[in-house]
Amino acid sequence: MGTNKFNLPKDFFKQFKDKEEFGSFFNDLYKHGVEQMLQGELDDHLGYEKHDKKGYNTGNSRNGFSSKTVKTENLGDIVLNIPRDRNGEFEPQILPKGQTMTDKLEEAIISMYSHGMTTSDICSQVKEIYGVNVSETTISNVTERINELVKNWQQRALESVYLTVWMDGIIMKVRHNGKYINMCVFIVIGLKNTGYKEVLGMWIEENESASFWMKVLTDLKARGVEDILIACTDNLKGFTDAIKGVYPRCITQLCIVHQIRNSCKYIVFKDRKEFCADLKKVYAAINLETAQDALVELDNKWSKKYYYAIKSWKDNWANLTAYFDYPLEIRTIIYTTNTIENLNRGIRKYTKTKVQFPDETSCLKSVYLAIMKLEKNWTRPIPNWGLICHQFLINFADRCKVKI
Repeated sequence: MGTNKFNLPKDFFKQFKDKEEFGSFFNDLYKHGVEQMLQGELDDHLGYEKHDKKGYNTGNSRNGFSSKTVKTENLGDIVLNIPRDRNGEFEPQILPKGQTMTDKLEEAIISMYSHGMTTSDICSQVKEIYGVNVSETTISNVTERINELVKNWQQRALESVYLTVWMDGIIMKVRHNGKYINMCVFIVIGLKNTGYKEVLGMWIEENESASFWMKVLTDLKARGVEDILIACTDNLKGFTDAIKGVYPRCITQLCIVHQIRNSCKYIVFKDRKEFCADLKKVYAAINLETAQDALVELDNKWSKKYYYAIKSWKDNWANLTAYFDYPLEIRTIIYTTNTIENLNRGIRKYTKTKVQFPDETSCLKSVYLAIMKLEKNWTRPIPNWGLICHQFLINFADRCKVKI
């Protein structure tokens, strides 16, 4: 009798009358295969096979089975016999205690959750796609496991030195003390000495302050960050004072793009084009001296009409112009927080269906899952890394060792 590449007889499939009988056969085959693997795990745990004389007087032995219903992505619900040992020490690895569905199905549920779907929507989708009935409680239990992933990720060890960090926040509507309020998830991205970006962590807070930023920076230091060369931020409240207390040698650069936007809020539409052209002479100057001269001209021309649009430039001048101390290669990556704004836009795409979150934990879970998906695209060093790394070596020779 002929066989195919699976070594099955040619008439093997003729034994099944219909697809239901064929499906039942494979259910039994899957069930038998998993149960045999469980038996093998128990053999390894006990140190001897069933009926082997080596098991005599070992202090532990087989103790029957317990039934467990497992939800699968292709075969629906399967009832498995899980072997037990008399001492209750056996913990299966292929089907851990507490797990009631296969890894692929769990991954599908987590993926749906990361796209902002509600538990009821996920239940309906799983039923429609996989033909499996999953309760909302089960969905919640699956997504609860993300909390441990978030905790481990937030506590993981970091690099000792980051060439640049970008800091910014994204506003989310979160239930807090019985009402929904705007809370900010602050995110920090670091540039490693290999030219690759890495999200260092996230912190949720209603209001930022020097004490809050001190907590964030102390957290980074505790996780191994010994030095930050340049920090690029929006005008974060209390940040400048906090970072000097933790990383006194760090250079702080306020985001020029944010500053321009803030200034333009004070300018009426008919003057905006002319004002922006004069303002560009300030931030696009070739050096600090030229920028200072351009600011004086801007002040003389516009301050009587738009005092507050220029005042913020004068008040924050030192932190707005730090980038003038460095060559163009470094200026291009530190004058703006666009790096982290791009990440925030990506997070919004994944969380846009979540109008509001029931608590802070739920919010952080969704943001974490979005970050994990977006970070997968960071497979290359930042553009022009060869030039940038050489400039960092020249300007911070005693503090960094970059890699090409």
